[in-house]
Amino acid sequence: MKFEFTQRFHHPVEDVERVLLDTAFITEMATLPKLGTPEVLGRDVSGAIVTLRVRYAFVGEVSAAVRRVVDPARLTWVELSTTDTSTHRATFRIIPDNYGKLLRCEGTYELQAASPGAVRVARGEVRVNVPLVGSKVERVIVSGMDDHAQAEADLVEAWLGRH
Repeated sequence: MKFEFTQRFHHPVEDVERVLLDTAFITEMATLPKLGTPEVLGRDVSGAIVTLRVRYAFVGEVSAAVRRVVDPARLTWVELSTTDTSTHRATFRIIPDNYGKLLRCEGTYELQAASPGAVRVARGEVRVNVPLVGSKVERVIVSGMDDHAQAEADLVEAWLGRH
């Protein structure tokens, strides 16, 4: 299932990008619903390229149908992202810690100047390889990603207001 969603910010692109790549901010995302405390596994900087590896855990409710296929306690994954701060574009890939053959998710983020502030557009694709319920699970995942993106945008705004 392909997806696209947009986050809106009242701050300039560079400020938003700096926050999104800040390990302290990433840890603060533990305050968002349905997400455990993110664990930064690595942050490498080479010139304008920033590579992040962050482990996440889903801690929200899952339906009975999903629980028949997966153990909610094992819904953890690493997001591997590579951001080019000179173009404000990033690629990302979700690497499940468990159920690796059941899920594939990858895409791009792009930060652009807007009036006022900036927008971040995420585009990508998620595939769940489970007969009968795969497309339903994909819709739930994409909906959750969109909800998370909107909550993350609010958290970025609050962070920038405090710092």
